[in-house]
Amino acid sequence: MSDRVRLGMIGGGQGAFIGAVHRAAARLDDNYHLIAGALSSTPEKSIASAKELGLAADRSYPTWQAMLKAELARPAAERIEAVSIVTPNHAHFEPAKAFAEAGIAVILDKPMVHSVEQATQLQQVVRERDVVFAVTYNYSGYPLVKQAREMVRAGELGEIRKVVVEYNQGWLATKLEESGQKQADWRTDPARSGVGGCIGDIGSHCENLASYITGLEIDSLCADLTTFVPGRKLDDDANVLLRFKPAKGGVAAKGILFASQICVGGENDLRIRVWGTKGAIAWRQEDPNALLVHRPGAPDQVYRRGNDYLASTAKGAARLPSGHPEAFFEAFATVYTNAAKAIRAGAGAKGPDQFDFPGVDDGARGVRFIHRTVESSTSSQKWLAF
Repeated sequence: MSDRVRLGMIGGGQGAFIGAVHRAAARLDDNYHLIAGALSSTPEKSIASAKELGLAADRSYPTWQAMLKAELARPAAERIEAVSIVTPNHAHFEPAKAFAEAGIAVILDKPMVHSVEQATQLQQVVRERDVVFAVTYNYSGYPLVKQAREMVRAGELGEIRKVVVEYNQGWLATKLEESGQKQADWRTDPARSGVGGCIGDIGSHCENLASYITGLEIDSLCADLTTFVPGRKLDDDANVLLRFKPAKGGVAAKGILFASQICVGGENDLRIRVWGTKGAIAWRQEDPNALLVHRPGAPDQVYRRGNDYLASTAKGAARLPSGHPEAFFEAFATVYTNAAKAIRAGAGAKGPDQFDFPGVDDGARGVRFIHRTVESSTSSQKWLAF
């Protein structure tokens, strides 16, 4: 176990969906050993959850504050080296800041924090303390998303002209939060979710996916957010027009981003299409092992995961031979694994760039995107600078 990153977890206790996903991702490549936890906002439930997971009694903490204090009191060779924070959004900032200030690496679920000011503070802390900080935009971990990124950045598509990214779900087409369903309850609550509903929950994944693949920066946006379900406090449908900054003196690409959680029949339908002067690509999360490539005057091609013709980053993110499907858990695990490599290499704040995973700057940009989108939707101004 000495080669594994010693991991603590905040949140993700009994009844939590995403906590189990993070634990599976951390275990998949055997890079982490979960040894400590403050797994719930309720001390009694936190201790009970830790017992269920088999954590030692002296590493089962009632609060994250107790965990931080006790772990720092341990010898450096025994204390946790990283903390995974998988709480609802409102409980991200304080523990992330405290653990980063203590020099402990942070792996944080998205969206990163509630406000732009909080995001800026985290950026400052990460740079000052030079710690590894990962944000689990897990879709960046798919092999063929990495292949798309390599193709775009190698110029295979030419100058990018248009980006369309969409995420369609139907699980909130009714007022599910009134049924007591835990995920619906907190995700539709402004106090816990933040200023954005659908745009923060899944629209932020769209923004990150477009940025990760294309490398383009948003220049301005025009947003229309809607709450279709009567009585709901946050948006459940988002439509956003994007203008990107010109890439190295080239054309200024245009984009369309839409996300919805009231599309009846939609499950987890995230997809992206990118058009350039020399070609185009299309990828869909529900069919993640294929990347469709279009080139002028040539037959369409389908790139598939696990093949030798892919870029090294795409091959490195695959764990099975071609024809054996890989998906959601593996993509999450890629983020965890690359973060572990950064921790073991002592890469600090440069870890995301050196080891290819979303970092604090990606998280901060995502928070700004949510806020600017909400501002645009309520403004009489057609276009809002990003």
